[in-house]
Amino acid sequence: MVVEVEISSLSTGDSPRLSGADQEHVEALAAVHSPLPPITVHRPTMRIIDGVHRVRAAELRGQSKIAARFFDGAAADAFVLAVESNIAHGIPLTTTDRKRAADRIISTHPQWSDRMIASVTGIAPGTVAELRRRSQGGEPARTSRIGQDGRIRPVSGAEGRRLASEIIAENPSLSLRQVARAASISPETVRDVRNRMMRGEDPQPQGRRQPHHGDNANRGALGPVGVAPRASAQDRAALVERLKADPALRFSETGRTLLRLLNLHTLDTEEWERIVDRVPPHCGVVVAHLAKECAEMWTEFAERVQRKVAEMA
Repeated sequence: MVVEVEISSLSTGDSPRLSGADQEHVEALAAVHSPLPPITVHRPTMRIIDGVHRVRAAELRGQSKIAARFFDGAAADAFVLAVESNIAHGIPLTTTDRKRAADRIISTHPQWSDRMIASVTGIAPGTVAELRRRSQGGEPARTSRIGQDGRIRPVSGAEGRRLASEIIAENPSLSLRQVARAASISPETVRDVRNRMMRGEDPQPQGRRQPHHGDNANRGALGPVGVAPRASAQDRAALVERLKADPALRFSETGRTLLRLLNLHTLDTEEWERIVDRVPPHCGVVVAHLAKECAEMWTEFAERVQRKVAEMA
C-alpha cells in the first residue's frame, strides 16, 4: 500500500551506497514532470531502503511529503532489500559497495548460499566465496546452505553422495527423486550413486577435484569430464580447449556454435566485474533482464544435456 510520509521523518542512515547521493542524478530526477515511483521505507526505523535520490529530488522541488511503501521486516532483511533494489535500477552500486554489502550479508545471513548472496549483491559467486573464507577465519563452516530456490543443500557434494548411499542401502525401493529430496542432491547424482553401488564401487568418484570451502547450492551432477562444482575461469578455459580438440564438435557447424558460446564464459571474475561497472545506468534494467533470460536458457540447456547423458548411461 502506498502512503504519503513526511520527508522530515525519514532517515538516510545505513545505506549500502558509501558515496551517498549523486547530486547530478538528484537534479535530473527533480526535473522530471511525471510522478516518480514510491520509495521504500523500513517502518520500525523509518530508514529509507530504496529512494534516497527521489527524496532529495522531492526536497529540491520544495515538497514536504513523498509517496512511500513500508517494509516491516528485520533490519538485516531491510539492508538486503536496499542492496537488491539498488542493483536492480537507478545508479548502480560500485564494486566496493557490493563487496562491502556482501560481506555484511554473509554475517547476517550465513545460511544463504554463495549464489544466493551473489544474486542479491550483483557480484560473482566466486567473489562471495572468497569473502566468506576471509570472514570465517577459524570458525567451522556450515554443512548446508539455502539456495536461490529456497531449498537446503549440503555445501559438500561428497556429503550429499554419502547420505544418498546410506538412504539407498536402507530403502532400495525409493525412487531417484525421493532420495534426491532427502539427500538434497539432484536425481542425476542419485542415479550415479545407485549405479556405482550396484557395481560395488565407492559412491564418491575417485580423483575428482572436490570443492574447497565452496558452495554446491543450485548445482547438478558433474559430467564425465570431471568438472568441479564451480570451476575457475582458468579451469573453464582449459575445459573449452579440450572440447575444441574433439572432432565431433570442431567439424560440425552446431559444434562450433556451441564452442563459441562456451568460450564467452571463460572471462575471469575481475573482467566480469569491470563489465558490470561499465553498464550504463539507463541500460541496466534491460541488460539485467536479458542476462537473467540467458541464464535461464543455459540452465534449461544444462538440465536437458544432463538428462540425455543419464538416459544413455
